[in-house]
Amino acid sequence: MRAYFLTVALLSLSLLPAAFAQEAPSPGGPPPASDAPAVPQNDTDAPTLNVNVNLVNLYFSARDKDGFVTNLVKNDCMLGEDKVPQTIKNFTQEKNLPLTIGILLDTSGSQMNVLPLEQQSGATFLRNVLTPKDEAFLISFDINVDLLADYTNRASEIKRALDKAQINTGAGTGSVTGNGTPRGTLLFDAVSLAANEKLRQEAGRKILVLLTDGGDQGSQETLKSATEAAQKADAIIYVILIADHAFYGGGFGINLADTGARDMEQLARETGGRVINVGNNGKKLEDAFNQIQDELRTQYLVSFTSTNKKTDGTYRKLDLACGKSLKVQTRKGYYAISSIDQQ
Repeated sequence: MRAYFLTVALLSLSLLPAAFAQEAPSPGGPPPASDAPAVPQNDTDAPTLNVNVNLVNLYFSARDKDGFVTNLVKNDCMLGEDKVPQTIKNFTQEKNLPLTIGILLDTSGSQMNVLPLEQQSGATFLRNVLTPKDEAFLISFDINVDLLADYTNRASEIKRALDKAQINTGAGTGSVTGNGTPRGTLLFDAVSLAANEKLRQEAGRKILVLLTDGGDQGSQETLKSATEAAQKADAIIYVILIADHAFYGGGFGINLADTGARDMEQLARETGGRVINVGNNGKKLEDAFNQIQDELRTQYLVSFTSTNKKTDGTYRKLDLACGKSLKVQTRKGYYAISSIDQQ
């Protein structure tokens, strides 16, 4: 990470033990180390590693006019990579697969009057979603990026951290980025840090839920680099757009024509999530969390071995279709493993 992160409260990330990563490898990643004696291999076994390196996992949900569809089978869907048809190897519903959730909480000045709503609804969401095999963490972002709660499967621990979150405009202190603006919102930095430092080595389903108005001020990361970090971590991003009406002059929500909202649409779309605009309405905020919860319970997992065997680290576009009447929600592509990753 860039040098300025040494100044933020997230320094504790560098002290995290390796044990925070789940024992199971991330989809498509290398197998865990074993203490067992090596078993002799013959030459015919050698190609197996090359095949596994190109295994790609893709989570998706599908909806029709009546809601989520939960009875799809492999033959219902077609998959392409860079317009080249791919063969689906595995096709399963994954509602019971371990889930890692990162809550990213905007604590800049624009959230002053909606923070209590976020604290209450976020705690309820985690209480309903987390099971003993799942994990969650909480990060706040304003002029700093702070780890408020590390990995836990106890919703009560996240709730305590949420309740302690405070608005920080940095009045009179300036910005940690050195740009001289006291009111900063390091949104893109928070996404990149969460993806790279917290999610990339995790296994199973991984999501980030952003509670924000979508505005970024002062980040060293960009929309492009934050999106890339999330894609490389196989993280799905849901953005709940929420803002203080008084801060925005009494408006009735967040204008999706605004730059910040458009950025959030792109960030969510490219990672397989979506944006839910709730204004400052507590009931809509609860409903947004319920929608995310429903999606997590109806996800499928598609696995395929790419026909492109190159380990060049390039971005590859994906196209998944499961019938003209269904809207498929999934990430738009992935980054192939590189030769450096294999070392």
